[in-house]
Amino acid sequence: MASGIGDKAEMNKLTAIQDGSTDIDPVWAGGGAHIPDWFSWAMSVPREEGFVEVDGARVHYLRWGRRGRAKLLMSHGFLAHARCFAFIAPYLAQDYDVVAFDLAGMGDSEMRGVADEAARGKEFAEISEALDLRADGANPVIIAHSFGARAALTAVSQTPDAFAGVIVCDLMVMRPQKLEEYWTMGLWSPGSGNPDKPVRRYPSYAAARERYILAPPQSVGEPFLLDYMAFHSLRRDGEEWAWKFSPEVFRRDNNYDEWLSVGRKLVDAPGRKAVIHGEKSQLFDRDSACYIRELGGGDIPIVAVPNARHHLMLDQPLAFVAALRAVLAFWNI
Repeated sequence: MASGIGDKAEMNKLTAIQDGSTDIDPVWAGGGAHIPDWFSWAMSVPREEGFVEVDGARVHYLRWGRRGRAKLLMSHGFLAHARCFAFIAPYLAQDYDVVAFDLAGMGDSEMRGVADEAARGKEFAEISEALDLRADGANPVIIAHSFGARAALTAVSQTPDAFAGVIVCDLMVMRPQKLEEYWTMGLWSPGSGNPDKPVRRYPSYAAARERYILAPPQSVGEPFLLDYMAFHSLRRDGEEWAWKFSPEVFRRDNNYDEWLSVGRKLVDAPGRKAVIHGEKSQLFDRDSACYIRELGGGDIPIVAVPNARHHLMLDQPLAFVAALRAVLAFWNI
C-alpha cells in the first residue's frame, strides 16, 4: 500500500517547482549549441519534481500541467527512467496533468519489495494514490513504454476501476513462433539480467558513457537524446560513476511463457487500449498488429510512428507526441 501524501508538510520538503534547465548539464551537453529549440522549450516548461514514500522507499516523479485537468501517468522501459518522457510531457501539459515516475529500483526511485510482475503492476496504483491522482473522481490514462507497458497491462488487470485506459508504446508482441526465432538469435527479453552481478563503476563519465547501449541495440534519430538519457542513468560517486539501477530489478522470473502470452494479455486487459509503435521496431511490427487482431483485438487502435524504432521517443519525439495527442483526442480525453 502506498503511504499517500499524508503529511503535506513532509511531502513539501521533498518537492520543488522548477523547470528542467538543470537537466541540460555541460557534462553531456557541452556548450549546448547542437540542442534544438524544441527540446530547449520543453525543458523550460515548469514542472514539479520530487519523491513520495511507498512502503518505506522513496519514489521519484516529475509532474507537469495543472491540477484538475485530465490526468496522464507515464512509465518507462527496463533500466530507463522518467526522463524519457521529460521532453514529451511538456507538449501535453497545456491540456493535461501529467506525471512520469521511475519504477522501483530504476532511475532515482529506491528498490522496494520484490520485482515480480504483480509488484510491478501495483506500482501504478501506488503512485496514483500517493499523488492523489484520483482525488477528483477521474482516473488517469497510463502511457507506458516497453517493459513499463507490460507492467501497465498488469496494473489495469489488477485494478480496472482505477485507470481510464492504457496507451501501450512499443511493447514486445510477437507470434509464438516468431518469438522463438528471436530468442534463438541470442536476443533477450526486456527484464533479463543477473541480480547477483554488482553494478559496475567507472573512473570517468566518458568511460561510463561508452558502455551505455540500448536494448535492443539501435541507432537513434536524435543522438543528443541518447546522451541525455545516458547521463541521467548514471550517478557520480566521488571521482567514479555508476549506474543508478539496483541489481535487484533482475530478481524476477522472466520466463518465456510470460512473453509468449503477452499478446493475449494485451487483448484481454480490461478498459480502453491503444498501441503506438515504431514503424521500424524489432519488437512490434506489421505482423504484430495482425496477430493482435487475430487474437480478437480488432477494436484496439494501432498507430505506427514513421522512421521510428523501438525507442521511438529517441527517434521521432515530436511525431510520438502527435500520435499520443491523436489517441487521447480519439478517446475524447
